[in-house]
Amino acid sequence: MIDQYIDQIIQGDCLALLRALPDDSVDVAFADPPFNLKKKYNRLSDDLEFQEYLDWSRQWLAEMARVVKPTGSLFVHNIPKWLLYFSAFLNEIADFKHWIAWDAPTSPMGKSLQPAHYGILYYAKNRRKNKFYEIRYPHKRCRKCGYLHKDYGGKKGKLHPFGPLVSDVWMDIHRVKHNKYRDEHPCQLPIHLLERIILMSTDEGDIVLDPFSGTGTTAIAAKRLGRHYIGFELDPVYITSSKNKLAQEEPNSRIGRVWVSIFRDEIVTVRDKDWPELAPYFTIPDPIQRIDSTPITLSHGKVSREFSIDSLPLFNHKTKKQS
Repeated sequence: MIDQYIDQIIQGDCLALLRALPDDSVDVAFADPPFNLKKKYNRLSDDLEFQEYLDWSRQWLAEMARVVKPTGSLFVHNIPKWLLYFSAFLNEIADFKHWIAWDAPTSPMGKSLQPAHYGILYYAKNRRKNKFYEIRYPHKRCRKCGYLHKDYGGKKGKLHPFGPLVSDVWMDIHRVKHNKYRDEHPCQLPIHLLERIILMSTDEGDIVLDPFSGTGTTAIAAKRLGRHYIGFELDPVYITSSKNKLAQEEPNSRIGRVWVSIFRDEIVTVRDKDWPELAPYFTIPDPIQRIDSTPITLSHGKVSREFSIDSLPLFNHKTKKQS
């Protein structure tokens, strides 16, 4: 029954479509619902009464939890105001793992503290069975001098060549602001934000569900990473935009056999367990203490989805070192 939905963006009400899915049928569900802030969507009302919004949200949250597999995860992106209520309900039907704070400052409000983050609730359907992979992001460096921002003192020799493990505060992914990269949608998320979530919670071939698909960001991230997607969307304009973009995508965001997240020709997220297979593609400072001033580089230059990374040769299957 799930087959008819796989790799499709389907028009319709998310509740009705969610109820049509079988129990325990998707690996991850990610939701970025309207924030009830009177934003201008084409068709959807973003101006419900307080209790009406919460009652509606409880319904789709319950359905999301129902359709996720016992090994699967639920992610919900929203502002803290609503996530407090969402988490209270999700605590009854799933296992809390994290509140991810995504550093994404907005304009000062004048009469309150400046909003500087969105929250992403991370719940497991079953904590004991949950699929999770530790992920890493590149070391943060000074743009001008190239040195590491953080002073590790005498511990530089123990640094991971690629970068630190990701915490529950994400400060390295920024909002989509430039019109060149924006769709006609009021709440577009960066694709590499979804790629990070997908890499840490799924395997190749898993199914990722987004009941508020918008212009297809989650589906694009899933397709690039060799996962299947299911998207539900009410607005036919957004669906057309999604399908047009998806038609131009290929499952090729990888180096060799390893799936990675790529943004502007740079690798921005990798799974920790994949590093031994990735390392031979990089030139790594030797001794490792030199990483303070010398970042690792791909042995073959910039990474891009424009060509087949599969064809790049490995040098004796050993990590190339800088002399």
